[in-house]
Amino acid sequence: MTAAPPTAPAPDRTVRVAGHRAGTVVRRRVARYVALYALALVFVSPLLYMLVTSFKTRADATGVTPSWIPDPFTTQAFQTLFSASDTPVLTWFANSMIAATANAVLVVATASMAAYPLARMQFRGKGIVFGLVVAMLLVPGVILVIPNYLIVSEIGWLNSLLAIIVPTAASAFGVFFMRQFFVNLPVELEEAALLDGANRWEVFVKIVLPLARPAMATLALLAFLTNWNDFLWPVYVLFSPETRTLPAGLATLQGANQVRYDLLMAGAVIASVPVMVLFSFLQRFIIEGVSRSGLKG
Repeated sequence: MTAAPPTAPAPDRTVRVAGHRAGTVVRRRVARYVALYALALVFVSPLLYMLVTSFKTRADATGVTPSWIPDPFTTQAFQTLFSASDTPVLTWFANSMIAATANAVLVVATASMAAYPLARMQFRGKGIVFGLVVAMLLVPGVILVIPNYLIVSEIGWLNSLLAIIVPTAASAFGVFFMRQFFVNLPVELEEAALLDGANRWEVFVKIVLPLARPAMATLALLAFLTNWNDFLWPVYVLFSPETRTLPAGLATLQGANQVRYDLLMAGAVIASVPVMVLFSFLQRFIIEGVSRSGLKG
């Protein structure tokens, strides 16, 4: 007696199961997007409120009840910042751009040249040097304020942009970050160049650095943001209004008994524009540089 062949599921049942699965996938995707948009709104809302407050009057900005719509809408805060003699915002902005750009270039240059030997070359004490670099990541930057101040004072760089450009040009994080990226590059390209007669410097400049552009762009942006947002160190070494950077200059808007929130928010908007523009242009390089440097997750 032969067994009966298994019966195939009814077509309408198969359609119902497939439709249920598709509906579940769609609902999960919608819920995921809703959660992401809600999270994005949480992070963006302070920036939006900063922008809104910058267009408020002084009385409206200090009102008891927060409002999302300026009443009335005014650009008086920006006009005051750009016209007042005691708040040379354009000078502060230029100083910050010069200092942050120069510091980013120096950080990328020193970190790249220090990281490549740690990634590819063999020399005595290599492990100890790399261990010291990693150990420096654990040292809080505020500990170095007094030694750096004494060095800068002896050199004669106080109250100059060199005081906020050079001391942080050697970055332990930059060396570690670039070393991780160099380690993950294929070594076959460098070996082929060495066999063709190129020396280490030519390999580094003509092969390694072009491949490391994503990591270099990421490190340059991080260094730029660190220098741009630095407040403590410029306050210690920059004294005159003409040499101040934007964060240190905006701090002078806070009086002893009152705070001009409209002016502070207008200054914060001005300070945030270069950061947003840079991130918009370098976002692709940042994602690629972090994903290929072994620092993801």
